[in-house]
Amino acid sequence: MSPRRARRRESTRPIGFPSSTDRVEHWPDGDWKVRMLNGASSAKNYRCPGCDQEIRSGVPHIVSWPDWTGGDEERRHWHTNCWRKRLDRGPGRSRY
Repeated sequence: MSPRRARRRESTRPIGFPSSTDRVEHWPDGDWKVRMLNGASSAKNYRCPGCDQEIRSGVPHIVSWPDWTGGDEERRHWHTNCWRKRLDRGPGRSRY
């Protein structure tokens, strides 16, 4: 008897339905859209604006951008801890 093959289920999501889990976070410095990345989908390295260190491909991190029209042009990749502590940084540092 031959083994059964796994069948792929057809997606029930309509075309164009967002596959990510973007959420809006409300902070004292404004509202931000935040997307968690598990790292498996990132193929390139990024520079974290919080610590100015490299986020290597394959490392879980977040992407954030301001929640206003055209804010997606300001997307930045952050270490998760750097994102949480960004308001604790000293004066003279950019918020993103």
